[in-house]
Amino acid sequence: MKARTQKFKSNADISPPMFENKILNRLTQTHIATPIIIFFVYAIGLLWYTEVRTDIPALVVAAVFFAGTLGFTFMEYAVHRWVYHPPHGASDTYKKVTYKMHGMHHDYPKDKRRLAMPPIVAIVLATSLLFLFELVLGEYSFSYLAGFVVGYALYLVVHYTVHIYAPPRNFLRALWVNHSIHHYSEDEVLFGVSQPLWDYVFGTMPKSEKDKKMAREIHR
Repeated sequence: MKARTQKFKSNADISPPMFENKILNRLTQTHIATPIIIFFVYAIGLLWYTEVRTDIPALVVAAVFFAGTLGFTFMEYAVHRWVYHPPHGASDTYKKVTYKMHGMHHDYPKDKRRLAMPPIVAIVLATSLLFLFELVLGEYSFSYLAGFVVGYALYLVVHYTVHIYAPPRNFLRALWVNHSIHHYSEDEVLFGVSQPLWDYVFGTMPKSEKDKKMAREIHR
């Protein structure tokens, strides 16, 4: 499956409304700082709760926190690859749903208002995950989810930055190059945005030098 569009090159920075209802459509948009602040505060609250309500040693809390951050990086990869990009043979309904969730972002990658999941949806999902993690991890769930939502906040920072700002002249430039390949050349590779770890694990790194050369041309 090739990248769906090249509208970025024609400066199509504003995506069309997702819904006819103005209030509902407004809920699909957010300033990038809003969810980032919300989830850092959320994580602090979870760590505070762990400190005052449990007897878990600080080193264990730190280890579980970083395990949560790593867990998010896998979720980032898995959802991007297996949910947001419809498999061959997917139904039209599935394609329409995933277009609203992610396909529109491929068509309008520089729309600043839609570079993050709407905060209300993200908070509902995070709270649902808290109940799920608590069933599995018990009192460790709070520090695990803290790491998980910080992972999401850091992902938002990276995703916003690679779309809006020019790449730096250091090792971080690879994040810009990788995401450009995914958007503008071959959208069946490089599903990791904040890092390429799981692309190496699952063999979805770019397979041709042509893709790498194309991405570098985008950033000149």
